[in-house]
Amino acid sequence: MKLPFLNWTLRATACAACFGSLTSASALAQDNPNLLSPHLNVLPRTADETDRIKKVTAPTTDFTKAERFEANGGGGTTVRAKNNADAFSSVSANASFERELDFKVGNGLFKKLWVSSPSSTLVSDGLGPLFNARSCQTCHIKDGRGHPPENADDNAVSIFLRVSVPVDGTKNMTEIETYLHAIDPTTQRTAPEPTYGGQMQDLAVLGHAAEYRFDVTYTEIDVTLSDGETAQLRRPNYTAADLGYGPLAEGAMLSPRVTQQMIGLGLLEAIPVGDILANEDPDDSDGDGISGRASWVWSDEFDRIMLGRFGHKAGKPTVREQSAAAFSGDIGISTPIFPSPAGDCTQAQDKCQTAPHGTTGGDGAFEIDAQGLDLVTFYARNLAVPARRDIDDPDVLRGKELFYQVGCTSCHVPKFVTDRLVDQPEQSFQLIWPYTDLLLHDMGAGLADNRPEGLANGQEWRTPPLWGIGMTERVSGHSYFLHDGRARSLLEAVLWHGGEAQTARDSVAKMPRQDRAALIKYLESL
Repeated sequence: MKLPFLNWTLRATACAACFGSLTSASALAQDNPNLLSPHLNVLPRTADETDRIKKVTAPTTDFTKAERFEANGGGGTTVRAKNNADAFSSVSANASFERELDFKVGNGLFKKLWVSSPSSTLVSDGLGPLFNARSCQTCHIKDGRGHPPENADDNAVSIFLRVSVPVDGTKNMTEIETYLHAIDPTTQRTAPEPTYGGQMQDLAVLGHAAEYRFDVTYTEIDVTLSDGETAQLRRPNYTAADLGYGPLAEGAMLSPRVTQQMIGLGLLEAIPVGDILANEDPDDSDGDGISGRASWVWSDEFDRIMLGRFGHKAGKPTVREQSAAAFSGDIGISTPIFPSPAGDCTQAQDKCQTAPHGTTGGDGAFEIDAQGLDLVTFYARNLAVPARRDIDDPDVLRGKELFYQVGCTSCHVPKFVTDRLVDQPEQSFQLIWPYTDLLLHDMGAGLADNRPEGLANGQEWRTPPLWGIGMTERVSGHSYFLHDGRARSLLEAVLWHGGEAQTARDSVAKMPRQDRAALIKYLESL
């Protein structure tokens, strides 16, 4: 697999620092892992390890019993599945006592309620001025999925709207856009909305107007299944109502985002780049209808192109950068990566730009410093995956067989082995079962937000991990799925699949009711 940006003449410093002269990204990741994963201190695999990994991650063909280690989805980090809402809030099982203390301090910062400036609580001020939540925990309740609104009167806080405007042509491209254009010349250029930025904030501190009110209505759609069974899907229509700073720019594109569950993030971050790229097939050369492709993104932390892994469209490369972006966009808190104390406020929002912030009159340069960001990152990396349940149940095994037969594993890849890491013992060299390839896939017009983001077009989404999905209701108090929470059950989520997943979706709709129930039971065991 060749990547154009590795052959393209980059500026000399970036080329030398990031990619050297190699043209194969897979070979680059194998021979020089730190070049494509500068956030990880990696020990190269030996030939013997590579051979063992190939064997242990090969797809199973025996569905009469569970596979060895299958119950431990997070490898050595896996914890016992709790029977309460704290099931996603445990530290990695293999963490030392000292590192568990760091996890608890990070948890405190994750739950911390920020206040507006100026304030006597100097270590906690800096909120906003525009924001979506006062803490990370406000959206990621119990470290689980967000709760989408049921209707226009439901004041949900775990969903927001991304916003951008199209940019025509290739003139006056920024350096980042030039990189992305070199990777994929068909990439549609976009820019933040000139007044509202890249994200709509529905809350504001005293004296400031919120940007909008989130409004949604649903239309019910009947779907006929086999054996006389029917299902209902709800198609959402989202509106940015009560705009506080004037109308949106012409052509503004809105896309809803429900917060995702937090478990296993450090393990996903530790999957070798080369192993992810091995599943790429952007031209569908094998003719199976699946054409996943990598999301190459610009890292503000490392000032280079990196593989995107996090977010609904794989827009961020690391847990630390994803965390910093959330502090900035969701809470309005500055960090060493995104240093603006005004968060997502634009230059058109003068009052927001000139408002007091959390560094006013203090010694610190940021509202949360590098140490604080590192502790939150450590917490997010080490939220443990709960153990599987009922893995030897006959119906679960039958559902697993169907999961493989209809092609779900083409995108929801079951197994990986993480890199050997010098300073992250919890995530180092673990056999994990995340059920994702971390690639972008065309999911069809039904799920399209019609808003490009980086290399992802308006119909592409990153394959979400499935581990822990069966515990959603236990943790979050609901069973809503997909990027905007429109699916009210796992079956509805499957039936919304289109594009590359259309064949698999149709197979599920046509299979006997008993098999369909077994498939859902398998998903509920993850």
